[in-house]
Amino acid sequence: MGMFSALQAELKRTFTGSADAVPDWVPRLAEGNDGGHFRPGSAAWAVHGSMSTIVAGIRALLMQTLHPGALAGVYDHSRFQDDPLGRLAGTIRWIFTVTYGSKDAARDASNWVLRLHEKVVGRFVDGHGNERDYAANDPDLLHWVHIAFTDAFLSSYKAFGSRIPGGPDAYVREWAQAGRLMGVQDPPETESQMRAALDRWYDAGELRYDDRVAETVAFIRNPPLHPMLRPGYRVLFAAAVATLDPKYRTMLRLRTPRVGFLRLPVVSATKVTLRLIRTALGRTGPSELAARSRLQRLGLL
Repeated sequence: MGMFSALQAELKRTFTGSADAVPDWVPRLAEGNDGGHFRPGSAAWAVHGSMSTIVAGIRALLMQTLHPGALAGVYDHSRFQDDPLGRLAGTIRWIFTVTYGSKDAARDASNWVLRLHEKVVGRFVDGHGNERDYAANDPDLLHWVHIAFTDAFLSSYKAFGSRIPGGPDAYVREWAQAGRLMGVQDPPETESQMRAALDRWYDAGELRYDDRVAETVAFIRNPPLHPMLRPGYRVLFAAAVATLDPKYRTMLRLRTPRVGFLRLPVVSATKVTLRLIRTALGRTGPSELAARSRLQRLGLL
């Protein structure tokens, strides 16, 4: 196997769990009798069909660590340290099913996640030092996770993608539907509303940095990837850090990469890395192809 073929296999294994097979849930996106929540030409298809989603995933994880309730749920109940790629595959499945699947498939995928969340309960110390109960399906935590996700995917696409159909507000408005499927109450529908909501947690002192955050960020910085993928991942991690609002970057004790006083060319290095990944994985993903097949069958394409 040549080096490029080996890289291609490892990338597929990382994102899907298999080097040579499409996950069984992907062909099922061609099933269903409606057009789904989003169509070709939508902001959601543009953003989620881009390789910038890889940067966004890293950025979302970094931001989510800052909410002690959200982090407690992951830290206490998730297998992220033992099986980070399995957790990644589960998240990808939900994102792509909501983006490309029928409305029934999107609802079922979201309900499946919510059922998993029912067992995620415990106690945490909030940003003010008070011990409180948490539950993964609490409206406040669902709201935080949704906004951190939306902010990460929008910011990463703006930095490393191209034009968003309808502009940034269109993406926030469209992906609000995913928030509603997950039980988020009144998700923001414009970029300015989203950023204001995000900053309210910061301004209220609800976010915190502690040993758990430091440990989780260290894991995100250096996950157990195949050695072939590590150089590219270091570039993508730097890209995620570079897109963070400076106040959150400072809170996470992270810095944009520099040599002395000179910033390293993160943007250009990231675009090269993402182009390589796109070449390895193919221009159009199997989830989008399955969705197009359903839409064509229904006469909607």
